Amino acid sequence: MNTTISRLPSRVPTSLESWTGHDWRHGVLLPCLGPYDRLIIHTRNSTYEIIVIEPQTASVLVRGGKFFPEFSPARVAGSSLGGGLLKLHGVYAGFQMEIVAGERILTTCVRTVSVQAAEIGPVM
Repeated sequence: MNTTISRLPSRVPTSLESWTGHDWRHGVLLPCLGPYDRLIIHTRNSTYEIIVIEPQTASVLVRGGKFFPEFSPARVAGSSLGGGLLKLHGVYAGFQMEIVAGERILTTCVRTVSVQAAEIGPVM
């Protein structure tokens, strides 16, 4: 199953009240995915490919942008507007993705998120 979330929200939250009441349908929470599911994330400046390793902790392999030329272990901290509020372990259109790989990397604004479910074949 492939799912693309491409529509940017019309308004992004700027206060705690609007943050908690925000419509979060324009993205995905990693704990809701399965192991080896893939995300293709297009930001304003880059494309990232993420393979989910451990959904509950948002542990991933990530490739893309200038910081990840090849797959590297990391953790998706979440999505933010570059400030103090963080949607933990989620990737959302209209927000910046925060990735932790030794240091905290803040991407440019996410434009689209595509989810590709892992294809697990028969055990041989």
